[in-house]
Amino acid sequence: MMQSVLLFPGQGAQQAGMGRDIAEFSTDAMDFWKQAERISRLPLREIYWEGDEAAMSDTRALQPALTVVNLNLWREAVARVSPLGAAGHSLGEFSALAAAGVLEPLTVLELTALRGRLMAEADPEGRGGMAALVKLDENRAAEIVAEVIGEIGESLVIANYNTPAQFVVSGGRGAVTLACKKAGEHGGRGLELKVGGAFHSPLMSEAAGEFAPALRKARWMKPRFPVYSNVEGRAAPEGEALKQSMLAQMTSPVRWMESIRGQYADGARHWLELGPKALLGKMVGPCLAGLAGEGQAPRCDFVGGLEGLKTLSAGPEAEQVRQ
Repeated sequence: MMQSVLLFPGQGAQQAGMGRDIAEFSTDAMDFWKQAERISRLPLREIYWEGDEAAMSDTRALQPALTVVNLNLWREAVARVSPLGAAGHSLGEFSALAAAGVLEPLTVLELTALRGRLMAEADPEGRGGMAALVKLDENRAAEIVAEVIGEIGESLVIANYNTPAQFVVSGGRGAVTLACKKAGEHGGRGLELKVGGAFHSPLMSEAAGEFAPALRKARWMKPRFPVYSNVEGRAAPEGEALKQSMLAQMTSPVRWMESIRGQYADGARHWLELGPKALLGKMVGPCLAGLAGEGQAPRCDFVGGLEGLKTLSAGPEAEQVRQ
């Protein structure tokens, strides 16, 4: 059985038709979509299987829908993989928590549906935004943030530390646009993201405060395997530690580089991304550049549907994700 660190993507991984093949193959998978629709009160299958681009980007629908896709993939893969750990990027961290048994899948659906609604309500007029700054190092990205704040005074922070040459900034729309311009002037590129707000920034403080009671009320259990926290960038050994991390997650940066490097330091050499679009596996190599020795090059596989599942080695029965 393959020993892997599981990676679950967050917003930005959505695409038309996601999760449909598994849902039509498995009654349990289809039922999970129906549960998500009841909880969110949104026609998620209609939105994502028919592929309305604008509707697919709405965080109220995207958060529960992507969680369904991630966890349905995990349920089909669970008997074929021996997890060394798990990590999820932003929203994907909830899928990692469910896969590791820290939170029940139904609880995760309820939390992600609420999280999506609160984050949408935090910025109904779309005054906040995010952008990826690429081909720039961390020092240059930090300099751009400082320059933008100094020039126009709008809120702007580094929200995602994805790779040594990819950082996401989050803040007011004007600040994000100016950061993209400055990235070009410094030899990099700035790409504004199709998101509904300034996620992982202080502009989400009100939403985070409203979300906190639901996180505290949930039952947090000991992980069956390590879950690497976005906030801390390292594995958290207990459910209580993970709860505290998730209480801070909505307004804190995603420390993805630290998470991947921590996994490598803990012995990981294989990563398996489960989601509708291959995104996170592409970041593993850059994060480990200069760290992996000869014969220790990382391997990253991606499973996005039934065809991908066929590439996984069959293994003995493993504990199923519970609903």
